[in-house]
Amino acid sequence: MKYLLLMILFLPGKCLIAQKKINDESMRYQQERMVFKQWDKKKFTPTSGLLGLNPYYWLTWGLMPGYKKTDLRPLSATGPQTQRLGLVGVMNETERSYKLESDTLRNTTLIEIATHSGVLSATDPLWVLYYSKELKPVMEHSANGILSPLPAKVQAAVISEGLYNWYKHELEILKERLDGARTADMDRGSRILAYHRMLMEYRTLAARWAIRTASAGLNIGRAADQQAVRGNRVEIQSWTPESDAALAREIVRSRKF
Repeated sequence: MKYLLLMILFLPGKCLIAQKKINDESMRYQQERMVFKQWDKKKFTPTSGLLGLNPYYWLTWGLMPGYKKTDLRPLSATGPQTQRLGLVGVMNETERSYKLESDTLRNTTLIEIATHSGVLSATDPLWVLYYSKELKPVMEHSANGILSPLPAKVQAAVISEGLYNWYKHELEILKERLDGARTADMDRGSRILAYHRMLMEYRTLAARWAIRTASAGLNIGRAADQQAVRGNRVEIQSWTPESDAALAREIVRSRKF
């Protein structure tokens, strides 16, 4: 039993002592030149020896005499690893250029969508700062807003003569066209031109409305004067025949021939 225990204890030590480090110079040179060191022709072992009579040299290099002339390092200038890294760099650069182009297309598309979409037309700076204020009477017209600036008699006249209905109808048509220009998908320039055309049309329409309401007021005043003349309700104050003669002399004197 004791001998058996002694054999068990000394057996691992003997195994470790039996192991020997192998230092194969040829293998080490081959590993070094294939990984990181230069392709040194002087370190191709075994060498040919004196007069080229080393048999190990011919056994190792005899079947491939051109091996030493070709640099087979993966990291050499033309090695496969260098080529792979170069290809990876080219692919990365191509990918970056594609990404930059796609990002540019994306940003351009978003800008075009923002300028073409009718959903975002209310955020246009020119609309917010100018056209929304100038075209507000078209978008928010009402009977009170149209008639309240007029005197009561003129209001009754424009309603009875159909002038109010005509003006309201024209404003509704213009508002419908304006809503269409704001909600339709079109480029920003066309939308702004549409706003401008409708603003010009509104100003023309408002001028015609002002002329007709002013004419209605004049007609009411003339009708009242005619009724006063017919009813002998016109009072002439401070009139004498001499005043007519003085007026005629003043006209003749100031006339330029």
